[in-house]
Amino acid sequence: MRVSKFYLNTLKEAPAEADVVSQKLMLRSGMIKKVSSGIYSWLPLGLLTLRKTEAIVREEMNRAGALECYLPHVIPAELWQETGRWDKFGPQLLKIRDRHERDFLFGPTHEEPITDVIRKDVRSYRQLPVNLYQIQVKFRDEIRPRFGVMRGREFLMKDAYSFDADRDGLMASYRAMYDAYARIFTRLGLKFRAVEADTGAIGGFASHEFQVLADAGEDAIAWCPQSDYAANVEQAEAVAPGHARPAAAETMSKVPTPTQETCEEVTDLLGLPLARSVKCLMVSVDGAVRMLLVRGDHMGNEVKIGKLPGFAGWRWSNEAEIVDAVGCRPGFLGPVGLPAGVPLVVDRAVAAMADFVCGANEPGFHLAGVNFGRDCREPDIVADLRNVVAGDPSPDGKGTLEILRGIEVGHVFALGTRYSQDMGATYLDAQGRSHLIEMGCYGIGVTRVVAAAIEQNHDAKGIVWPAAMAPFAAAIAPIGYDRSPAVRELADRLHDQWTAAGLEVLLDDRGERPGVMFADLELIGIPHRITIGDRGLKDGKVEYQGRVDAAPVAVAVDSIGTFLTDKLRN
Repeated sequence: MRVSKFYLNTLKEAPAEADVVSQKLMLRSGMIKKVSSGIYSWLPLGLLTLRKTEAIVREEMNRAGALECYLPHVIPAELWQETGRWDKFGPQLLKIRDRHERDFLFGPTHEEPITDVIRKDVRSYRQLPVNLYQIQVKFRDEIRPRFGVMRGREFLMKDAYSFDADRDGLMASYRAMYDAYARIFTRLGLKFRAVEADTGAIGGFASHEFQVLADAGEDAIAWCPQSDYAANVEQAEAVAPGHARPAAAETMSKVPTPTQETCEEVTDLLGLPLARSVKCLMVSVDGAVRMLLVRGDHMGNEVKIGKLPGFAGWRWSNEAEIVDAVGCRPGFLGPVGLPAGVPLVVDRAVAAMADFVCGANEPGFHLAGVNFGRDCREPDIVADLRNVVAGDPSPDGKGTLEILRGIEVGHVFALGTRYSQDMGATYLDAQGRSHLIEMGCYGIGVTRVVAAAIEQNHDAKGIVWPAAMAPFAAAIAPIGYDRSPAVRELADRLHDQWTAAGLEVLLDDRGERPGVMFADLELIGIPHRITIGDRGLKDGKVEYQGRVDAAPVAVAVDSIGTFLTDKLRN
């Protein structure tokens, strides 16, 4: 491909709204153009990489035995009403009406339509298992689209759905998709982790996220270097302390804290470690307020709170509810004197604390030297309520945890009968008995993969593509293409020969100055560059430089084809 025939429009500076590296570099390189908030046009350079990513996803899905299909973008409301998600999915769901005032939605995911297909076609156990997938545009009306295509409203997704006769079959399908995902991200040249995750709004009983490791990642990942354990921080278990609660050693005392409301401010005033304090999280369930306690240096985990028995549908309490229940506004709350009608739920780490600091349930005061059983009642419930932190014991007992940042690019779910029960997807066994079909779903954000790869692979000059994702394998940079017949002849010959041999090569035939050519080629991340100039040709040499090489090397003209082939092979 010649640059003169290609749609290449690079920018020296990224637009002001770009706030992460991938967004900046995709806009500067001309891969994408913003159309509206969270909606982008993919231009030829970006589409080359997107299609390469899509091809690897398709190859590995086919290899795993899944069959490609294509489901409608626009879905009738009644399918989502069957599962209750028409109302539960929330404002992310783009709802539309046709000219007959019938309700539809633009599909953000396709569990309902694919289950509808299966329930109409599958009658016998002999027709199972089935695994169908598609690669299709989805739409989710994000409240605050950001980070370019990493959290856009319109995106390309690979979604697959498995249907099995029993739980063992489902888990075999789940494992096949898990392994296929590992092969996909390995082939794409990405550093990633597969981590245990919460099933969230999709439902089911097991799930794993595939996270590309990058500093810009929205997700925190807990992993153990001494073992294979890895989990999203939302999911990772905070192991109970390995010691019993110490005996009380201090007398409870009331401390004036006229302006100190946070644990940090109070412990600074008292000259104590933050870990000696506890903070109150006030939540409401069905209108009833409950007090949750976590250590001052820990953060409450909303997912874990929602999994507590009787906490379904919980929300944060407002100030009026808190004052009505406890008699004090937030900032000075604590378990001492807590009314009997307010349940007390404490984190495992708090349950093992003695002589801690907490609010006095009186504005302007905190209490020091507080102990359960003596100064306040014992907890009604002790549970894992917090996010893990670096240094916590690994839940598998094989070491300690570290925290990494990750970008979720894939997710696999074991759904069980969540959708087949709501939609009546059944089959008959060999004895003619009816059973619900066991289902799994498996997604990869194809557009997000491209952005995640850039977040993980870039430098000050631009993108550093993994070989499998690069829009072009090599570039020819002729110095004086418009002035030197010798440079032009060799550049054209190499371009034509390599293109005929199936090599994806980009020839910069614009006649630009070397600095402009090199800056553009480095910005768009082409892995290999061949520079041709009159000075080198006098000695029968051209220059080769890899995208991350510190300096070029001279290569004989007669050897450059073999030299480049060896580089590509390696």
